[in-house]
Order: sequence, then structure tokens, then C-alpha cells
Amino acid sequence: MPNAKVKIAVVVGSIRENRFAEKPARWIVDLANARGDIEAELVDLKDYPMPHFAEPTSPVWGPSKNEHAQRWQAKLDTFDGYIFTAAEYNHAPSSVLKNAFDYAGPQIFRKPAGFVGYGGVGGARAIEHLRMIAVEMQMAPVKAGVHILWPDYVTIQGGAAMETLDHLNQAGKALLEDIAWWSKALRDARTSELKAQAA
Repeated sequence: MPNAKVKIAVVVGSIRENRFAEKPARWIVDLANARGDIEAELVDLKDYPMPHFAEPTSPVWGPSKNEHAQRWQAKLDTFDGYIFTAAEYNHAPSSVLKNAFDYAGPQIFRKPAGFVGYGGVGGARAIEHLRMIAVEMQMAPVKAGVHILWPDYVTIQGGAAMETLDHLNQAGKALLEDIAWWSKALRDARTSELKAQAA
């Protein structure tokens, strides 16, 4: 069905104790599900405790041996696009999020990726790293993103609801507009390609 909702994973990209990542993740899930064209689901890396990647071959070329990695790959396969929360540590994304990308394979090829960043300069440097990783993974990173700057972080940690911050809502809506458009376009393209291969 060409008008069916696109399925979007919102991946919580941190597993630290008392992590902030759940707040923006749940906010963007609610914002997405308020639209009529997206079905968003929270996907928590805590539920996929994968070891540091050390497998004999890339998941691009062969199946993973780790049970948690197999579940992670199967979960990724059910979505049309992805939004990742991106904490910035030392000008880079969290190691657990990079590790999750390393365990991914064809399940995410030719699908869009968006980012909600926080930390130094709103997580911008971590997101730039992740954009390059996404391109290497044959994904389509979208232009719009959400950058939660230090004053926003303090306000939210102080108890303010994210939906009360207009500038973040505007950024979130722009991100979702990009994700929805690219998810539909790429889903249609993948479907057409599969039909052509089957003909």
C-alpha cells in the first residue's frame, strides 16, 4: 500500500546509568506518532547487550554469531528508517552506538537516518561522525536534525518538558518531515527494485 505509514525506530544511543538519552528519545517518538504518516517505536540498546565487535567477518558479508546481535539485526530489519539519539563524548558519538552500527548489515541499507544530539555544541560533532558512518552503511542521512544545547539540557534536567521548548519542537518537526519523505521514497524504490528482480 503506497500510503501505509512508515515504521521508524528511535534508537536510544546510550546505556549509561541515569542517562539523559531516554528523554529526547521518548519526546521524538511522541512527536512522530502525533503525525498521521509515521509509526515510531523506541528501541533501547540496553535490550541488546552486544559485546565489542570482534567477529571474524562483517555482518555485511555473513551472519553474526552473537545471539544479541542476531536479535538486533532482526529488529532493524522491521523498520523503514531510523532516528538515533547521539550523546557527544570527546567530540565523538558513544562507543555503544558505534558498536551497534558495526553489528548492522543489509537490514539498514538504503534507509534514512536522522539524529537527535546533545552534549558539546548540541552533539553536532558526534552527529557529523555518525553521518559519515551512515553513508558508509549505505544509508541516507537526512539534513535536518535536533541539537540540544547546554541551556536546553539544564532546563530539561531541571524538570521542563521538552514539548514546551518551541525551538526544539520546530527542529523535531523538520527532522520528522525529512525522515518521513525519505522513508517513503526509499521504501518505494526498494519495493520497485524487488519487483523488477522477481520479474
